[in-house]
Amino acid sequence: MDRFAAMRRRLLKETFGREARVAYAFLLPYLVLFTIFRIGPAVASAVLSLFDYKITGTPEFVGAENYRHMLADPTFWQSLRITIVFSAISVPLVTAAALGTALLVAKHVRGIAFFRTVYFLPVVTSLVLAGVIWQWIYGISGPLNAVLELFGVGPVKWIQSSALVIPSIAVMAAWNRFGFGMLIFLAGLLAIPPEYNDAARIDGAGSWSVFRHITWPQLRPQLFFILVIELIYSLQAFDAIYVMTGGGPARGSYTLVYMIYEQGFKFFNYGYAGALGVVLFALTLTIALIQRFFFGRDEEVR
Repeated sequence: MDRFAAMRRRLLKETFGREARVAYAFLLPYLVLFTIFRIGPAVASAVLSLFDYKITGTPEFVGAENYRHMLADPTFWQSLRITIVFSAISVPLVTAAALGTALLVAKHVRGIAFFRTVYFLPVVTSLVLAGVIWQWIYGISGPLNAVLELFGVGPVKWIQSSALVIPSIAVMAAWNRFGFGMLIFLAGLLAIPPEYNDAARIDGAGSWSVFRHITWPQLRPQLFFILVIELIYSLQAFDAIYVMTGGGPARGSYTLVYMIYEQGFKFFNYGYAGALGVVLFALTLTIALIQRFFFGRDEEVR
């Protein structure tokens, strides 16, 4: 009994002690702002999805009617398919580019900090500006087609073709995002004790064996984090699509977020837009939980 009483006192001290109260005081402003600007709008969107509400008139409670309309809307299924395809291309592409670049810049050589900075620059570039630049790159008379013409190929309609527009935007997203993942992977690489690699090489392991059996397992926490972050980003991609294609051609890049934008700010159908937002949240949460199941279980054991 004495041991359980001591454990209870320690738990109460850790939860409500002076240090805990100081921590809560510092966390409170962020918690308030997060509740007002993140949780509040999400809850309001979920409530709004149960109403027929336009910019004029009184909101009318319709229950699940917006969701029934959504399930019967072919445009919704098209936008959902395009969103999933974009994520399926973008997330692996960004992750692979980030990991490959991190392995390159993890070397301790003179001037490597310069290359790390250069590779990170696209992350801080405005997506609107990046979209304008890549729209020019992908243009019929743009530099990419000019290079292809030197080899007798093209011109290719990169963002004017329904079949190529999503892969083309995914490449642009990879260029814009890989620097962030590179830093996360780089932190994981530099945290691996060099003794592990030295011992493996003494035992005769090659570069691939060292990466497969030592480096890769040590990077699982970073991999899980990047997959979740990039998943959220890809499912919510909007800026570049708005600038480069406007959802076209023939709605070939008409993602779920773009549909939410049009329903809310073009057609002023706020109830339906709220229902689409709830579905997007549920989709993001479901895929994130699946990723946690496959990549995050080992971290709980540790």
